[in-house]
Parts: sequence; structure tokens; C-alpha cells
Amino acid sequence: MSLANQFAAYSAWRTCLSADIAEFQGWLAQNELSDGQIDLRLSQLLERLREDRLNVAFVAEFSRGKSELINAIFFAEYGNRMLPSSAGRTTMCPTELLYDANKPACVELLPIETRASNSSVSEYKRFADEWNRVLLDIKSPEAMQGALRHVSETTRVKPEEAARLGFHVGEADADLYRVGDDGLVEVPRWRHALINFPHPLLKQGLVILDTPGLNAIGAEPELTLSQLPNAHAVVFIVAADTGVTQSDLSIWKDHICAGTAVRRGRMVVMNKIDGQWDELKTVDAIDAEIFRQAQSCASVLDMPVAQIFPVSAQKGLVAKINGDPVLLEKSRLPALERALSDELIPAKRDIVCDSTDREFGDVSRRVHGLLDSRLAGLREQLHELTELRGKNKGVVEYMMGKVRSEKEEFEAGLQRYYAVRSVFSTLTNNLFGHLGLDALRQLTHQTRETMLDANFSSSLTGAMASFFASSRASLANSNREIDEILAMMASVYKKFAVEHGLKLGAPTTFSLLRYEKELDRLEAWCDTHLNTVVNLLIHDKKNITQKFFEEVAVQVRRAFERANKDAEVWLRAIMAPMETQVREHQIQLKRRLESIKRIHQATDTLEDRIAELQTVEGGLRAQINALDDIVGRVQQLLAPLDNESTLLEEAA
Repeated sequence: MSLANQFAAYSAWRTCLSADIAEFQGWLAQNELSDGQIDLRLSQLLERLREDRLNVAFVAEFSRGKSELINAIFFAEYGNRMLPSSAGRTTMCPTELLYDANKPACVELLPIETRASNSSVSEYKRFADEWNRVLLDIKSPEAMQGALRHVSETTRVKPEEAARLGFHVGEADADLYRVGDDGLVEVPRWRHALINFPHPLLKQGLVILDTPGLNAIGAEPELTLSQLPNAHAVVFIVAADTGVTQSDLSIWKDHICAGTAVRRGRMVVMNKIDGQWDELKTVDAIDAEIFRQAQSCASVLDMPVAQIFPVSAQKGLVAKINGDPVLLEKSRLPALERALSDELIPAKRDIVCDSTDREFGDVSRRVHGLLDSRLAGLREQLHELTELRGKNKGVVEYMMGKVRSEKEEFEAGLQRYYAVRSVFSTLTNNLFGHLGLDALRQLTHQTRETMLDANFSSSLTGAMASFFASSRASLANSNREIDEILAMMASVYKKFAVEHGLKLGAPTTFSLLRYEKELDRLEAWCDTHLNTVVNLLIHDKKNITQKFFEEVAVQVRRAFERANKDAEVWLRAIMAPMETQVREHQIQLKRRLESIKRIHQATDTLEDRIAELQTVEGGLRAQINALDDIVGRVQQLLAPLDNESTLLEEAA
């Protein structure tokens, strides 16, 4: 299945999933089974599904045919090149292609001068007035090409200004940024570009990141700290005519693999194989030569040769535009597209399934438990009232006393519940004392002062190590508080289930492991790119300090912000079932007591009350059946796929 078809099927599947969850949310409200917490969780889940994005990053040194490959895979149906693609450097700044229905078709360009500030690109995305906007005339390919050529623009600045903006200025011909005859250095005019374009795949949530080579990657750390690691697929392009160069290898080792095993969704494209096409050679000889190049590439990058995809992006684009299936097959582009669709879509679907299953499963189990509790309470009432048939007034009084006693016993037990809430509040405050942003802000301030006051490089190294050690200690202390909350709630759940028959199950678990791993990743990046002997020798402490806080500490802060939000959601989720069940049990006891009081006051109402409760019982069973139906449909959508065609069948 082609990437376009597979992605369309995935989008249709996601739409079906969202529709079923929205139906579930509406059904809960209609049947008065929802509350503020459940409604908030389902709304957040639906919002995540609506904003779901599939991020594919294309990474290469310049002149590897990266923009041409993007044109060939995604934009051939426009009959021309969408992105500028020619000899030499065409994409000068990181470029994101996406679609936001709230904006017009346009190119938004962030001036290179913003690099001198302490703000990242993601922070600048919040301020539209900082970007230069060029509208796209999507009906005119020529006008569109002209607008998109802005990503290729450069400007000339003084050497000291180039260095201030993060460009390494050298003297050798091999250096990308060097002083010209006019005493100036040519640098990109723009720091980042956003292309908002109503392409069908982009409308469905595809985001393409086009990166412009080693020098730009190194100068914009947000790429390596955030955007590349979080991409669902990274397509790394080398040229068949040059093989894996030293700069190619630097990008691969430092920014894609980063010293670890190759992750899922990482693949290598060996472009420009049409350079091997020779009419004086047989097809078998040409294929053998291309295979030898692929083996060499795989050996250098330490990858299976099956993950190396030889293609000719230029010939593939021409073949698609001209409708030439023979040339298209010869370009080998379809094999890459199949691999992308087979690798990318299932991996993304698994991520969405895991997150949705956790959230939806927890809510649906809670609602099911509530209905089961109501049904059990109703059946107990029916049993009691049925037992009263033909009994005298004294038996009715005995039953009324029994229920009143149960009610009083439960209300006495509520003192334990209120005590639990008090302890829960204390533990929650302790948790946010460790995990909260106030403590992190204080740590950041202290670390900055220590680094600025440092006289030796070892002091800088120690300050950075201490920052990470303290951040880890905060997560470790938070984990201990989480474990204590879990243990307490598990004990209380069990006690209330045994003593009062509440349907509570096990409390929802929570872990900060993903944030601990994020700290590990950030510290490894810091040790590789900042905290090295060479960097400490050639850069002054102010420069090192600024880079640390602009590039690393800001990512740690974001990780803690996400951890705080997750912890808040979990704390509400772990207490909500208890609150709901306690409230429900109180209501059931009150109803039982009122029923028996009515029977005591007028025995002729017994049969009427039994009939009334039987009707309510039928309604509860219908609700449970309806709930099982909706949950079953969602679970079917979240089930693992057996084969490629299943996704299309699901979507249909």
C-alpha cells in the first residue's frame, strides 16, 4: 500500500476512533453518568486525537537531493517542484511543511537575528508578529514556487555578527561560513520557516521537517534536543556518487543515533543512483554496483543493508509527473514509499492506541463499576422488598432498622474517608514540593550563579552535573511520594470494598520513568555537545553558561512542566472513583431506607415499589449493554492489526 493510501486509511481510522469516543462522551452526559473529571479527561483525549500529528524529518548534508526527494514522495501530483531544488544549497533554514486550517496558505519566516535572543523557535511560534509572512497563491504553481524560494535566501553580515548568531566562521575553502572578499560572511537570512499548505496529507496531520545540513543542525540545538528525537520517522539521505562522507557520518552519529542503537522509524536513502545508469553496462551489472554501494553504506553506518534504500528522487519525480511506470520502477522510489508506509504508520498507530487505551480504558472501567454498583444495590433492594411479601409490620420494622444500622455504620466509616482525603492532600503537597516548578526555578537560578562565578572548567562541569543530579533527586523523591499515595489508596480501596461492597478495583498507577529517561538523554547531549574538553577550552564560561540554559535547562523545564500536568491528571483520576463510589453508596442506602419507610407506612405500596425497581433494573441492564457496545467498538479499533489491509477495512 502506498504511503498516501496508508496515511489516508490511518486518518480515517483515527476519525472513527474519535467519533466513537465522542459518542461515548455524549452517551454518558445523556445518561447522567458523567462528572467534571470524566468529561475533562474525554475532552482532553479527543483534543489529542484532533491535534494528532505524524512527524517525518528529512536529514542530509546539502546537495544530497533532499528537497527533490520530498517533492517526489509528496508533491509530484502538482506537476512541478513545490520545494526549490537545484544544484548547491537550496534549503538554508529548517523548514516545516504542515497545515493549520486557522491560517491562510503562506510561508512564515523567522529572521535569523532572533538567534541572538535567549528564546527557542518553539517559543517564537507563540508570537505571530515576530515572523515575516508571504502568502501562497496555490492556484499558480509559478507564484507558489516564487514564494517558496524564500527558504533559500541568504544575507551577508560581519564575521563577529555571524559568530554571535552561532555560525562557525572559518578560513579554509571547505568551511561553509567564511569571510568573502568584501569582508562579510554569507549566512541564512531566516532561522526557521513554516509552510502552511493545504496538501491532502498535510491536512490529515502529516508534518514534514526539512533540515539543511550539519552546520545548521549544530547551530540550532532545538533540532537535536527536541524535533529530531521526537520525529516518528527520520529519513537520512546520502548521495550514491559520494558515499558516506565524514560530515554525513557526523550527522548520523551525533544527531540521529547519538551513540545508541538505531531506533524504529530511522531509515537511510542512498539517492542519485541514476548516476550509475550506463547504457554500456547490463542491468545486472548496474544493480550489482548499486548493491555494493548500499553494502558499503550499511557497513559505515552500522545498519542492516535492508534498511538502505537506493533511489533516484529526480527520475522518480519525472516519472510521476509524466506518468511513466517503467521509469518510476527503475527509480526504486516505490520501494522506499512502501517501506515508509509499512514502518511509519503502524508505529504511529501503536503510540495512539497505547495512550488512548490507557485513558479510555480507565474511564470506561470506572463507569462500568458505577453501573455494576448501582445494579448490585438495586438487586439488594429488590431482594429485601421481595422478602417482605406477606410479612407483618414487625418484620418491616426490623428491615428498616437493619438498613438504618448499615447507613449509620457507613457514615461512621466516612470518617476514615475524610481522614484519607486529608492525608492525600498532604502527600499531594509533598509531591508537588519535589516535582513543582518553584524548586526547579530555584535550582536553575543557583546553577546559573555557580557557573558564572566559576574560575575553572571543572567548576562548570561540576555545576552542570549537579543540576542533573538535583533534577533526578527531585524525580526520585516524587516517585517515593507517588508510591506512598498508591499504597495508601490501594489499602483504602480494598478496605472499602470489603467493608461496604464498593466496586473500586485497583487504583490507577503512575510513573515518572519517561521523564527520568528524558533527563538521561539531555545529560548525554550536554556531555557530547557542551561539556567536552574542547568546548571548555575554546569557549568562555559566559558562552558555555548561555548555551546550557538556552539549550538544555529549557528542555528540562519543559519535561518538568509535562510531568506536573501528568501528575495532576493522575491525582484527580486516582481519587475520583473513590469519591464517586462513596457518593453512590450513600445514595443507595438512602433509597433503600426510604423504600422500606414507605412500605412501613403503607403496605399496599410494596408491589408498586417492587415493580418500579424492576423497571429501573431493566433500564440499568440496558445502560450496561449500551456501554458494552460502545466500549467494544472502541476496543476493536484499538486492537492490534493482523495485516496491512486491516487498516483500510477498519477505516471503511
